[in-house]
Amino acid sequence: MLRDCDLDKISDGKKYQINDMVKADCNGCKDCSECCHGMGNTIVLDPLDFYRISNYLKCSFEAMLDKQIELNIVDGIILPNLKMLDHLDGQCVFLDENNRCSIHAYRPGICRIFPLGRLYEDNSFSYILQVKECPNENKSKVKISKWIDTPNLKQNQRFISDWHYFLKETYAKLLAHADEDLIKKVTMQILQFFYIEPYKTEEDFYAQFYTRLDHIQKMYCNI
Repeated sequence: MLRDCDLDKISDGKKYQINDMVKADCNGCKDCSECCHGMGNTIVLDPLDFYRISNYLKCSFEAMLDKQIELNIVDGIILPNLKMLDHLDGQCVFLDENNRCSIHAYRPGICRIFPLGRLYEDNSFSYILQVKECPNENKSKVKISKWIDTPNLKQNQRFISDWHYFLKETYAKLLAHADEDLIKKVTMQILQFFYIEPYKTEEDFYAQFYTRLDHIQKMYCNI
């Protein structure tokens, strides 16, 4: 989700790389779940996020829709996000009775890096430390790669970048066409290709993702 804001107002003004140390460790978030409340539709799932969560829950896209996830337009593309429960103070659907994340090992990338954020530029991205998002004032320094806690980290970083710039480039092309039928067709196919169509759990996720990415890019290379 793109944000038009002054980095100096939301961060410490620094750009971090994967091997940098940053004061982000909330030490287990003891007695705090503030970042799991009131997030609206901002916890947008990328294909890896959905793959992890759906496999853990053993649920299809259709089974999760409206119960754990919902669809919204994000920067011109229809994408799923985690559902917040309005009747429970807008808390995340996966927050349990003890105010702990029930899918912590499979949590989305946005949750995984918090209170860090990503700054996309020059066909890559760096990390920023969001200084106003987390109320915990006693954070510890931690290496970003350890904080993210994701296997195959180099491959994961490439995937995150490729997914972001694919969506950005695709929407820019669609916007230039100004054809509402084409926009709807392409965005629905993105949803079908990367979320609704199941991935094979016995095969590497990234290999399957790039096969699908290559296929859809070839389909619409001339738009």
